Amino acid sequence: MSFYQDYNDKLAIENWNHRAHANYQHFDVSPISPSLGAEIRGIDLSAPLNEGQLAEIRQALSDYLVLAFPGQKLDREAHKAFGRHFGRLHQHVLGDSTALTARSGDPEILGWQTGRTTRYTAGDAWHNDVSCDPHPIWASLLRVTRLPEVGGGDTAFANLYLAYESLSTPFQHFLEGLTAVHDGREGWSNGYGAQPKDGQVFNATEHPVVARHPVTGRKFLFVNEAFTSHIVQLTRAESDSVLNTLYRHVEKQQSFQARVRWQPDMLLLWDNWATQHRAIWDYYPFERWGERVSAYREHGPQPAGDILTSAQTA
Repeated sequence: MSFYQDYNDKLAIENWNHRAHANYQHFDVSPISPSLGAEIRGIDLSAPLNEGQLAEIRQALSDYLVLAFPGQKLDREAHKAFGRHFGRLHQHVLGDSTALTARSGDPEILGWQTGRTTRYTAGDAWHNDVSCDPHPIWASLLRVTRLPEVGGGDTAFANLYLAYESLSTPFQHFLEGLTAVHDGREGWSNGYGAQPKDGQVFNATEHPVVARHPVTGRKFLFVNEAFTSHIVQLTRAESDSVLNTLYRHVEKQQSFQARVRWQPDMLLLWDNWATQHRAIWDYYPFERWGERVSAYREHGPQPAGDILTSAQTA
Protein backbone atom coordinates (compact mmCIF):
# COMPACT_ATOMS: atom_id res chain seq x y z
CA MET A 1 0.00 0.00 0.00
CA SER A 2 1.02 3.61 -0.45
CA PHE A 3 1.20 6.04 2.44
CA TYR A 4 0.98 8.97 0.05
CA GLN A 5 -1.72 11.49 0.93
CA ASP A 6 -3.00 14.47 -0.99
CA TYR A 7 -1.88 17.80 0.38
CA ASN A 8 -5.37 19.27 0.73
CA ASP A 9 -5.63 18.25 4.38
CA LYS A 10 -2.35 19.98 5.26
CA LEU A 11 -3.46 23.20 3.58
CA ALA A 12 -6.77 23.06 5.44
CA ILE A 13 -5.01 22.44 8.77
CA GLU A 14 -2.55 25.26 8.09
CA ASN A 15 -5.41 27.66 7.44
CA TRP A 16 -7.23 26.49 10.57
CA ASN A 17 -4.15 26.79 12.78
CA HIS A 18 -3.58 30.36 11.63
CA ARG A 19 -7.13 31.50 12.39
CA ALA A 20 -7.56 34.41 14.78
CA HIS A 21 -8.33 33.68 18.42
CA ALA A 22 -10.15 35.91 20.85
CA ASN A 23 -8.60 37.17 24.06
CA TYR A 24 -10.65 35.89 26.98
CA GLN A 25 -11.04 38.00 30.11
CA HIS A 26 -13.54 35.95 32.13
CA PHE A 27 -11.91 32.50 32.19
CA ASP A 28 -8.79 30.54 31.24
CA VAL A 29 -8.67 28.56 27.98
CA SER A 30 -6.38 25.56 27.38
CA PRO A 31 -6.65 23.92 23.92
CA ILE A 32 -7.16 20.15 23.91
CA SER A 33 -5.77 19.67 20.40
CA PRO A 34 -4.93 21.90 17.42
CA SER A 35 -8.00 20.73 15.48
CA LEU A 36 -10.70 21.37 18.09
CA GLY A 37 -11.53 21.38 21.77
CA ALA A 38 -10.56 23.50 24.76
CA GLU A 39 -10.73 23.19 28.53
CA ILE A 40 -12.32 26.15 30.30
CA ARG A 41 -11.46 26.97 33.92
CA GLY A 42 -12.16 29.90 36.21
CA ILE A 43 -15.91 30.24 35.72
CA ASP A 44 -18.83 28.86 37.79
CA LEU A 45 -21.68 27.73 35.54
CA SER A 46 -24.00 27.19 38.51
CA ALA A 47 -24.00 30.94 39.23
CA PRO A 48 -25.82 33.57 37.14
CA LEU A 49 -23.69 34.57 34.14
CA ASN A 50 -23.43 38.13 32.89
CA GLU A 51 -23.50 39.12 29.23
CA GLY A 52 -19.73 39.47 29.05
CA GLN A 53 -19.22 35.91 30.29
CA LEU A 54 -21.85 34.50 27.95
CA ALA A 55 -20.44 36.37 24.96
CA GLU A 56 -16.99 34.90 25.64
CA ILE A 57 -18.37 31.38 26.06
CA ARG A 58 -20.15 31.68 22.71
CA GLN A 59 -16.96 33.03 21.14
CA ALA A 60 -14.94 30.16 22.59
CA LEU A 61 -17.47 27.70 21.16
CA SER A 62 -16.97 29.28 17.74
CA ASP A 63 -13.18 29.19 18.15
CA TYR A 64 -12.83 25.65 19.51
CA LEU A 65 -16.17 23.87 18.75
CA VAL A 66 -15.93 21.69 21.88
CA LEU A 67 -15.63 23.13 25.40
CA ALA A 68 -14.91 21.10 28.54
CA PHE A 69 -15.77 22.75 31.86
CA PRO A 70 -14.21 20.73 34.72
CA GLY A 71 -15.28 21.12 38.34
CA GLN A 72 -18.88 22.17 37.68
CA LYS A 73 -21.27 20.89 40.34
CA LEU A 74 -24.53 21.34 38.46
CA ASP A 75 -27.93 20.00 39.35
CA ARG A 76 -30.49 19.40 36.63
CA GLU A 77 -32.04 22.86 36.82
CA ALA A 78 -28.64 24.57 36.55
CA HIS A 79 -27.77 22.26 33.63
CA LYS A 80 -30.93 23.31 31.80
CA ALA A 81 -30.55 26.98 32.71
CA PHE A 82 -27.10 27.05 31.10
CA GLY A 83 -28.44 25.24 28.04
CA ARG A 84 -31.13 27.89 27.48
CA HIS A 85 -28.42 30.45 26.74
CA PHE A 86 -27.91 28.62 23.41
CA GLY A 87 -31.50 28.29 22.21
CA ARG A 88 -34.75 26.52 22.94
CA LEU A 89 -34.33 23.24 24.79
CA HIS A 90 -34.84 20.09 22.76
CA GLN A 91 -37.17 17.25 23.78
CA HIS A 92 -35.98 13.92 22.41
CA VAL A 93 -38.63 11.78 20.73
CA LEU A 94 -37.25 8.73 22.59
CA GLY A 95 -36.66 10.50 25.89
CA ASP A 96 -39.20 8.33 27.72
CA SER A 97 -38.23 5.06 26.03
CA THR A 98 -36.00 2.55 27.79
CA ALA A 99 -35.31 0.93 24.39
CA LEU A 100 -32.63 3.54 23.78
CA THR A 101 -32.31 5.66 26.91
CA ALA A 102 -32.73 5.64 30.67
CA ARG A 103 -35.79 7.69 31.56
CA SER A 104 -34.74 10.91 33.25
CA GLY A 105 -38.28 11.92 34.17
CA ASP A 106 -37.68 15.31 32.57
CA PRO A 107 -38.56 15.79 28.87
CA GLU A 108 -35.73 18.33 28.47
CA ILE A 109 -33.06 15.92 29.74
CA LEU A 110 -31.97 12.83 27.81
CA GLY A 111 -30.53 10.24 30.17
CA TRP A 112 -28.73 6.98 29.50
CA GLN A 113 -27.05 4.20 31.44
CA THR A 114 -24.58 1.79 29.85
CA GLY A 115 -23.45 -1.39 31.62
CA ARG A 116 -23.13 -5.16 31.39
CA THR A 117 -26.75 -5.78 30.42
CA THR A 118 -27.01 -3.15 27.66
CA ARG A 119 -26.65 -4.30 24.04
CA TYR A 120 -25.40 -0.92 22.86
CA THR A 121 -24.46 2.50 24.15
CA ALA A 122 -25.95 5.70 22.80
CA GLY A 123 -23.68 7.38 20.28
CA ASP A 124 -21.36 4.45 19.50
CA ALA A 125 -20.89 5.67 15.90
CA TRP A 126 -19.84 8.94 14.28
CA HIS A 127 -22.87 11.23 14.20
CA ASN A 128 -24.48 14.62 14.72
CA ASP A 129 -27.17 14.48 17.40
CA VAL A 130 -30.70 14.18 15.96
CA SER A 131 -29.82 15.59 12.54
CA CYS A 132 -33.16 14.22 11.26
CA ASP A 133 -35.03 17.13 12.88
CA PRO A 134 -36.05 20.14 10.75
CA HIS A 135 -34.18 22.28 13.30
CA PRO A 136 -31.33 19.98 14.35
CA ILE A 137 -29.74 20.40 17.75
CA TRP A 138 -27.14 23.16 17.58
CA ALA A 139 -25.60 23.02 21.05
CA SER A 140 -25.32 19.83 23.09
CA LEU A 141 -24.42 19.95 26.80
CA LEU A 142 -23.49 16.66 28.44
CA ARG A 143 -22.71 15.57 32.00
CA VAL A 144 -21.43 12.08 32.77
CA THR A 145 -22.91 11.29 36.18
CA ARG A 146 -21.14 7.94 36.68
CA LEU A 147 -17.67 7.15 35.34
CA PRO A 148 -16.40 3.59 34.83
CA GLU A 149 -14.01 2.46 37.55
CA VAL A 150 -11.47 1.25 34.97
CA GLY A 151 -11.38 4.61 33.18
CA GLY A 152 -12.15 5.02 29.51
CA GLY A 153 -15.45 6.17 28.08
CA ASP A 154 -13.89 9.08 26.21
CA THR A 155 -15.87 11.02 23.62
CA ALA A 156 -14.20 11.56 20.24
CA PHE A 157 -14.97 14.61 18.09
CA ALA A 158 -14.30 15.49 14.46
CA ASN A 159 -14.06 19.00 12.98
CA LEU A 160 -16.46 19.28 10.01
CA TYR A 161 -14.98 22.57 8.81
CA LEU A 162 -11.72 20.70 8.22
CA ALA A 163 -13.58 17.74 6.74
CA TYR A 164 -15.00 20.04 4.05
CA GLU A 165 -11.95 22.26 3.53
CA SER A 166 -9.61 19.28 3.03
CA LEU A 167 -11.59 17.98 0.04
CA SER A 168 -10.39 18.79 -3.47
CA THR A 169 -11.88 21.90 -5.04
CA PRO A 170 -13.75 19.97 -7.80
CA PHE A 171 -15.28 17.66 -5.19
CA GLN A 172 -16.30 20.65 -3.06
CA HIS A 173 -18.03 22.22 -6.05
CA PHE A 174 -19.79 18.93 -6.84
CA LEU A 175 -21.15 18.63 -3.29
CA GLU A 176 -22.37 22.22 -2.97
CA GLY A 177 -26.01 22.45 -4.01
CA LEU A 178 -26.73 18.81 -3.17
CA THR A 179 -29.14 17.90 -0.40
CA ALA A 180 -29.43 14.74 1.68
CA VAL A 181 -32.24 13.18 3.67
CA HIS A 182 -31.58 12.63 7.38
CA ASP A 183 -34.02 10.01 8.66
CA GLY A 184 -34.71 9.07 12.29
CA ARG A 185 -35.43 5.51 11.20
CA GLU A 186 -31.81 5.17 10.09
CA GLY A 187 -30.42 6.03 13.52
CA TRP A 188 -33.07 4.66 15.85
CA SER A 189 -34.95 1.84 14.08
CA ASN A 190 -32.13 0.43 11.95
CA GLY A 191 -29.44 1.31 14.49
CA TYR A 192 -31.09 0.43 17.80
CA GLY A 193 -34.32 -1.36 16.95
CA ALA A 194 -36.42 1.44 18.48
CA GLN A 195 -39.88 2.15 17.06
CA PRO A 196 -42.05 5.26 17.34
CA LYS A 197 -45.04 5.19 19.63
CA ASP A 198 -48.53 4.74 18.15
CA GLY A 199 -49.50 7.80 16.17
CA GLN A 200 -45.91 9.05 16.09
CA VAL A 201 -43.33 9.04 13.28
CA PHE A 202 -39.61 9.68 13.31
CA ASN A 203 -38.62 12.87 11.49
CA ALA A 204 -37.02 12.75 8.06
CA THR A 205 -35.63 16.07 6.82
CA GLU A 206 -33.69 17.26 3.79
CA HIS A 207 -30.56 19.27 4.65
CA PRO A 208 -27.71 20.67 2.52
CA VAL A 209 -24.71 18.38 2.14
CA VAL A 210 -22.49 21.44 2.54
CA ALA A 211 -23.83 24.17 4.81
CA ARG A 212 -22.63 27.59 5.92
CA HIS A 213 -22.35 28.17 9.66
CA PRO A 214 -24.65 30.96 10.88
CA VAL A 215 -22.11 32.26 13.43
CA THR A 216 -18.71 31.88 11.75
CA GLY A 217 -19.75 31.93 8.09
CA ARG A 218 -17.49 28.91 7.40
CA LYS A 219 -18.65 26.01 5.24
CA PHE A 220 -18.95 22.59 6.84
CA LEU A 221 -19.87 19.07 5.80
CA PHE A 222 -23.30 18.02 7.06
CA VAL A 223 -23.87 14.29 6.48
CA ASN A 224 -23.42 11.51 9.01
CA GLU A 225 -23.58 7.74 8.90
CA ALA A 226 -26.08 7.41 11.74
CA PHE A 227 -28.92 9.45 10.21
CA THR A 228 -28.23 10.28 6.54
CA SER A 229 -30.07 7.92 4.20
CA HIS A 230 -29.32 9.27 0.71
CA ILE A 231 -28.44 12.27 -1.44
CA VAL A 232 -31.59 13.42 -3.21
CA GLN A 233 -30.12 14.46 -6.58
CA LEU A 234 -28.14 11.22 -7.18
CA THR A 235 -29.05 7.65 -7.97
CA ARG A 236 -28.96 5.29 -5.01
CA ALA A 237 -25.68 3.74 -6.20
CA GLU A 238 -24.10 7.17 -6.73
CA SER A 239 -25.39 8.39 -3.39
CA ASP A 240 -24.04 5.36 -1.52
CA SER A 241 -20.62 5.81 -3.13
CA VAL A 242 -20.39 9.53 -2.32
CA LEU A 243 -21.70 9.17 1.22
CA ASN A 244 -19.35 6.29 2.02
CA THR A 245 -16.44 8.37 0.75
CA LEU A 246 -17.45 11.24 3.04
CA TYR A 247 -18.07 8.98 6.05
CA ARG A 248 -14.64 7.34 5.73
CA HIS A 249 -13.07 10.77 5.22
CA VAL A 250 -14.41 11.98 8.58
CA GLU A 251 -13.68 8.68 10.32
CA LYS A 252 -10.07 8.16 9.22
CA GLN A 253 -8.66 11.69 9.48
CA GLN A 254 -7.34 11.68 13.03
CA SER A 255 -5.72 15.06 12.42
CA PHE A 256 -9.26 16.49 12.36
CA GLN A 257 -10.19 14.77 15.61
CA ALA A 258 -9.77 15.08 19.37
CA ARG A 259 -10.71 12.85 22.29
CA VAL A 260 -12.14 14.29 25.49
CA ARG A 261 -11.29 12.41 28.68
CA TRP A 262 -14.07 12.71 31.22
CA GLN A 263 -13.53 13.96 34.74
CA PRO A 264 -15.95 14.01 37.70
CA ASP A 265 -18.27 17.06 37.66
CA MET A 266 -17.33 18.05 34.12
CA LEU A 267 -19.76 19.62 31.66
CA LEU A 268 -19.08 19.24 27.96
CA LEU A 269 -20.54 21.72 25.45
CA TRP A 270 -20.17 21.30 21.69
CA ASP A 271 -21.34 22.73 18.38
CA ASN A 272 -23.44 19.86 17.03
CA TRP A 273 -23.55 21.26 13.48
CA ALA A 274 -19.84 21.79 12.87
CA THR A 275 -18.70 18.59 14.63
CA GLN A 276 -19.47 14.91 14.71
CA HIS A 277 -18.81 12.82 17.79
CA ARG A 278 -18.60 9.23 18.91
CA ALA A 279 -18.82 7.59 22.33
CA ILE A 280 -15.93 5.17 22.96
CA TRP A 281 -17.26 2.00 24.62
CA ASP A 282 -14.00 0.55 25.96
CA TYR A 283 -15.07 0.05 29.59
CA TYR A 284 -17.38 -3.02 29.34
CA PRO A 285 -18.70 -4.49 31.64
CA PHE A 286 -18.38 -1.40 33.88
CA GLU A 287 -21.01 1.33 33.92
CA ARG A 288 -21.19 4.83 32.51
CA TRP A 289 -24.23 7.06 33.04
CA GLY A 290 -24.99 10.50 31.73
CA GLU A 291 -27.53 13.23 31.03
CA ARG A 292 -27.71 15.56 28.04
CA VAL A 293 -29.43 18.88 27.56
CA SER A 294 -29.60 20.20 24.00
CA ALA A 295 -30.63 23.49 22.39
CA TYR A 296 -31.74 24.25 18.85
CA ARG A 297 -31.97 27.37 16.71
CA GLU A 298 -35.07 28.61 14.89
CA HIS A 299 -33.71 27.33 11.56
CA GLY A 300 -31.75 24.39 10.24
CA PRO A 301 -28.38 24.42 8.46
CA GLN A 302 -28.46 26.74 5.44
CA PRO A 303 -26.96 25.89 2.03
CA ALA A 304 -23.36 26.99 1.57
CA GLY A 305 -24.27 29.42 -1.20
CA ASP A 306 -26.91 31.27 0.82
CA ILE A 307 -26.28 34.73 2.25
CA LEU A 308 -27.12 34.63 5.94
CA THR A 309 -29.50 37.20 7.38
CA SER A 310 -29.05 38.93 10.70
CA ALA A 311 -31.88 36.82 12.17
CA GLN A 312 -30.08 33.60 11.20
CA THR A 313 -26.80 34.65 12.76
CA ALA A 314 -28.38 35.82 16.04
